[in-house]
Amino acid sequence: MKHFNQILGRLVLVSVIGAVMTIGQTILPAADQDKEPLKLKLPMPTLKGTPDDLPSGPNIEPLPTKPRPPFFIPKGCENVAKGKKVTASDKNPISGEISMVTDGQKEAFDDQVIEMRKGTQWVQVDLEKEYEIHAIVIWHDHRWIQVFRDVVIQISNDPDFTRDVVTVYNNDVDNSSGLGIGKDKEYFETHEGRIIDCKGVRGRYVRAYTRGSNMSALNCIQEIEVYALPSK
Repeated sequence: MKHFNQILGRLVLVSVIGAVMTIGQTILPAADQDKEPLKLKLPMPTLKGTPDDLPSGPNIEPLPTKPRPPFFIPKGCENVAKGKKVTASDKNPISGEISMVTDGQKEAFDDQVIEMRKGTQWVQVDLEKEYEIHAIVIWHDHRWIQVFRDVVIQISNDPDFTRDVVTVYNNDVDNSSGLGIGKDKEYFETHEGRIIDCKGVRGRYVRAYTRGSNMSALNCIQEIEVYALPSK
């Protein structure tokens, strides 16, 4: 009888665990079951350390002290920007080649950073066809921990960005770049890059603006990755 009770107890335990797992599965939204964590190949962190005089203010996110939590995107998304054509407002950068923006190289090395002149500048990636864009990841310059100003990210099917433009990120709080007042936060550049949630916006072209940083009036860019699905 004792042996029977032990077996019965195990069966009940297994049934309870199975029920909990089933309940856990059923309460998940259907949309989340079609998503997976965005897997990024991150560069190494800078070896220059953290400056003592970091900028602060109500519009600047605190410097992260732990790894970023997972960001979920629909299954099947790929980096459709890799190797694609890049153009820029500065036709002759101070250093680097504009094509480096989509070459996959984003370590904290001088030869992997494009430096452009001061003022508001942009780089633009031509994805060659329209995509359903779910995330844009951008590294400006993580050689130093710094804050870039007027970070504005836009998507369009118009290469001149004069119509059908969707702004997916804008932290220009005073409209100094003339693209509208932004409500997003400034942030510190780290080796993790910045993930922009694009929520499935459709477009062929991605344009990224900056207007210097707290360290320099120059504009820097290292890499742009665009995670998307074919447009339906």
